[in-house]
Amino acid sequence: MNFSKAHFIGIAGKGMSATALLLRQMGVRITGSDEGFYPPVSDYLKNEKIPFAEGYRKENIPEDADVIVIGKNAKLTPGSNEEVRAAMDSGKPVRSFADLLHDMTADSETIVAAGSYGKSTCTALLAWCLRVANKDPSYFIGEITNGFDTHAHRGQGRTFILEGDEYPASNWDSRSKFLLYNARNVLLTSATHDHVNVFPTHADYLAPFRTLLGSLPADGLLVVNGGETHARTLAAGLACPIVFYGVDDRTHWHAENIDRGAETGFDLVRGNERIARLSTRMLGDHNIENIVGVSAMLLEKKLVSPEQLKAGMSTFQGVKRRMELLSPSSSVPVYEGFGSSYEKARSAIVATKLHFPDRRLIVVFEPHTFTWRNRSAIAAYDDVFAGASRIFIFEPASQGAASHAQLSQGEIVARTRAANYDAEAITDPENALQRLSDVLRADDVVLLLTSGELGGLIRKIPQLVETKYPAADRSLFRLNSDSSTTGMPWKS
Repeated sequence: MNFSKAHFIGIAGKGMSATALLLRQMGVRITGSDEGFYPPVSDYLKNEKIPFAEGYRKENIPEDADVIVIGKNAKLTPGSNEEVRAAMDSGKPVRSFADLLHDMTADSETIVAAGSYGKSTCTALLAWCLRVANKDPSYFIGEITNGFDTHAHRGQGRTFILEGDEYPASNWDSRSKFLLYNARNVLLTSATHDHVNVFPTHADYLAPFRTLLGSLPADGLLVVNGGETHARTLAAGLACPIVFYGVDDRTHWHAENIDRGAETGFDLVRGNERIARLSTRMLGDHNIENIVGVSAMLLEKKLVSPEQLKAGMSTFQGVKRRMELLSPSSSVPVYEGFGSSYEKARSAIVATKLHFPDRRLIVVFEPHTFTWRNRSAIAAYDDVFAGASRIFIFEPASQGAASHAQLSQGEIVARTRAANYDAEAITDPENALQRLSDVLRADDVVLLLTSGELGGLIRKIPQLVETKYPAADRSLFRLNSDSSTTGMPWKS
């Protein structure tokens, strides 16, 4: 980097904070600003001694900043944000964090995990296994992951692991972020339609993926989920080496002899050759699928040995918000699933029902992403909640509502009820807590589905449940602990 000080406007975003951490580790002085700081991102910034201002003001920009980095957020535009306007008028270079990652990865052996689901887990798994193998990779993970000190690290090794997001790089650059990451190797998990506010049609959504895969060098590697139709189709006709993975034996890399339980074990197989017996405490066959894909990439690239791979997979603690137990002190388990899309919501519901088949499932859902709020997605509410006994639907997020055909909370609830689900609207968090308390029983399991905060209910619901139904044995429910789980419902 040819600069010594950078200022980040919107530094509390996961991608922005991760990039700031990478630069800080490279010796660049960092300042920043945002409209809200929450752990763990705020803790990461404080631990790295990165100063940040609360709120957006033109005075936040240091006079000696060499470059200004602006996040991809509807509030970060010159017309409505005086700090952004001052940045644009300053004459200083203005860049996106994806643009900075382009510079950082120029001389690296990059592995980009991309796809409409599974990419955060795969990115974290890749980085974790290399760390356990005493490698020192650089990594950029788009979500907070248990066991990692931070979600980004600048290592001494040549390998750079990146979560590849297809969303636009900035408010002035419509290119997908992953197109800036100098991808040499790609792990493609899926390509189902997502981000309908940016990609109105599935063809629009697939276009940047085609560009990404078409850019891979002849000595690179594409590892593709062979069981996901759209991902497999994207792999056709490419010049780079390609291997396929999946859970069943229709793919090159696959799993056999799966033993599901408190610790799920399975044989990792390449063709007809058994490579290793792996184990995991993560829920669901979708995570077995993720493990097989990551294993294929690491072993095909000879980055770890089978024994090192085994050690990494068995100790991986999972990504935050991906079926994370939030009520360890209650006899009623409350899990948080990342419900940003239909596929993710369905996999969380199926895994919960299979893990607790005899309990009534209560789902608290927030239509936070544009994918859930757009009128074109309303048919997803016909079956997404299959298996749930009661559904509480929080009000849709309002940010960016005017930029697309936004569904109202009433429309979403009405559609869900029309599909014969017991659904009701919740808006005020305190009233919502009272309604949940009224219906909650000792034999329930609660699943929170959102990519947001449910108006603070993410924290308050577990507190309510732990108070109402305290557990004598605090180890009664642990993540991925007691019974078998399977199923990837979107593959039926």
